[in-house]
Amino acid sequence: MRLLLPSLTALLLVSAAQAQDLTAEVAHSWTSGGEAAAVKVISDAFTARGGKWVDWSVAGFESANAAYISRLLAGDPPTAKTAVAGPEVTELIAQGLMNDIDTAFHTAVPDGVVPQVVLDAITVDGKVYMAPTGMHAGSWMFYSMPVFEKAGITEAPTSWDEFFAAMDKIKAAGLVPIAWGGQSWQEGIVFHAVVLSTIGAEAFTRLYKDSDLSVIDTPQFAEAVNVFGRMRDYVDAGAAGRNWNDATAMVIRDEAGVQLLSDFIKGEFTTAGEKPGVDYGCALTPGTDSLIFLADAFTFPKTGNADEDKAQALLAETILDPKVQADFSALKGSLPIRTDVDTSGLDACAQKAVELVKQDKIVPDAAMTLSPAINGGFKDAVGAFFADPSMTSEAFIEQYKAAFANG
Repeated sequence: MRLLLPSLTALLLVSAAQAQDLTAEVAHSWTSGGEAAAVKVISDAFTARGGKWVDWSVAGFESANAAYISRLLAGDPPTAKTAVAGPEVTELIAQGLMNDIDTAFHTAVPDGVVPQVVLDAITVDGKVYMAPTGMHAGSWMFYSMPVFEKAGITEAPTSWDEFFAAMDKIKAAGLVPIAWGGQSWQEGIVFHAVVLSTIGAEAFTRLYKDSDLSVIDTPQFAEAVNVFGRMRDYVDAGAAGRNWNDATAMVIRDEAGVQLLSDFIKGEFTTAGEKPGVDYGCALTPGTDSLIFLADAFTFPKTGNADEDKAQALLAETILDPKVQADFSALKGSLPIRTDVDTSGLDACAQKAVELVKQDKIVPDAAMTLSPAINGGFKDAVGAFFADPSMTSEAFIEQYKAAFANG
């Protein structure tokens, strides 16, 4: 009998380990074809490591966030939630609502392989709270190569004069020049890309990182407003309220010429079997030589459940795995957040972004530097201006400037 005790003890320990519940209910809004394929990379890897993924997806970032906040404040949060690394999350951390993943992060990631600007965004009081999935850039122009050929456009425009001349050619060919997603958050991305093109990276950083409002009073900012307003003449009648992926589908189907937005739309091209340089092209927003970037990340609410804490740590380590980062980015259209990941397998558009990151030609998106209230004010102002051609540039600028008071 004594000889059986060690074996029995070992058996009990194995049974206890097997009984450990590593279930993670994961909230996200990544529901389009490319996004869903990218999410599956993480969920499959998490499952392979012994976790159980329970998907809670809500279409539309703002809808998903509202549903999540309701559950969080009700004391019934999911195990993890996607977010933009920055003040949106740090406000919740300050309220004591989030778990840190500092140990899991440093277990998975060697020192020096996450850019410092990203590390700063995911760290609060010396501890890491977020597991970044990748870096997105919001100053891209994607275009249909068949549409450009039909319209007689031989090269991607590099200035706004060239851009609007190209849009006139597409309109004359009987096609939609700009595939427009008429939602204020999309319009905000486009507007900020235009702002970068006219005021430059240094002034852009002063405005959106340091809140230097003198930048708004410059002729260069006024030029951005005028350029953005001109785009109204090149969108179709069905643009209002259109989802971003539906706009992307217009370019994929060669019904529209260009889409100005973030590189996350590239996942839709990939899922549709489109090839860069063959079916579609990519270029920086005209007049721009830098990327406006943000980091997507998973965040981890306090649930009061020890097993969920362990599931959070396992999920964080999974997300930060080099292969997961590479495979995820290839489908999502992002860049891996780790600089030690092999990016040679990424497409030609991503390679352009890799080179710009190496050259430090990146500026942080306002979502990474300013409060959700300020960013909400930006979106409201931009959406109202684009929807109302009778609004003067001066009235818009005053409303836009007033958004900073919300911080």
